[in-house]
Amino acid sequence: MTADNGDTRLNKFISETGICSRREADRLIEQGLVRVNGEVAGMGVRVSDADQVTVRGKPLRAKPKAVYLVYNKPIGITCTTDRAIPENIVDAVNYHARIFPIGRLDKPSCGLILLTNDGDIVNKILRAGNAHEKEYIVSMDKPITDDFVAKMSAGVPILDTVTKPCKVRKIGPRTINIILTQGLNRQIRRMAEYLDYRVTSLKRVRIMNIHLGELKPGQWRYVSEQELGLINRMIAGSSKTEEASVLEQPKAARQGPRIRDKAPARGRSADDGRREGRRGPTGAGRANVRTGGKADRPGTRSGGKAGVRSGARPGARPGGKKPGR
Repeated sequence: MTADNGDTRLNKFISETGICSRREADRLIEQGLVRVNGEVAGMGVRVSDADQVTVRGKPLRAKPKAVYLVYNKPIGITCTTDRAIPENIVDAVNYHARIFPIGRLDKPSCGLILLTNDGDIVNKILRAGNAHEKEYIVSMDKPITDDFVAKMSAGVPILDTVTKPCKVRKIGPRTINIILTQGLNRQIRRMAEYLDYRVTSLKRVRIMNIHLGELKPGQWRYVSEQELGLINRMIAGSSKTEEASVLEQPKAARQGPRIRDKAPARGRSADDGRREGRRGPTGAGRANVRTGGKADRPGTRSGGKAGVRSGARPGARPGGKKPGR
């Protein structure tokens, strides 16, 4: 074991093999079930590929090839890796290896979300200080005014801060296109509610250079080599550390508030708002596009395109945890 800056923390080293999350790796280390070069490992140890790491007496398998997926999340899917939660994104995508979402979309929202097994790229893309664009199509409960567009663009006071200026344009009587470089908790919905509007639909259509394109709800595809190459160039100067975002965002924005920012929107009670606040957010690749929607039957073809298959696994319990995993 060494302490070189080029080495990796043990919990990250373990999680990157795909056997568990970093939190689960921490528990294994605390329980004395991890050894490095024959010695019981302690928390915070750094290792390299030259070290021999065993978990429960078994050597770690090789780090898997990095995977990057583009998924069109349907409304109702929860962006969590907890498979005990019904309609979780892991079961919905049904990928054969361990993956996790980059960020999240609220359960009532839909559209583009990226999934991967590469923790480093997750950190770089998510850090607020790195200012990477995310584009949405959002519909409201009443006609859009020029004043609304101007105020949304300039910044709105929510979550103990003022949102960064963003690009907003009206594309329909009640619909806007909005491009953010932040990722505050339920940001667009809170901004709209502060201005006495209520979001009726929210769809993310782009993250950085990745576009949703023709993917149907529940379908996914691989990020292409060209897309990945551009992403890596875009994040080349990005920080992987907490400082890039922690210093910019207030605590309420990072953790999610316990109460709403102002009086509830019309037709909703204050209790509804508090309950929602406690819950928090839920929120051109190669041609084997697969569906992940639970409504599709296992093995069926959908979408009218070759190579489009259902993501549901035979034997799965509808809306619940799959057996045997």
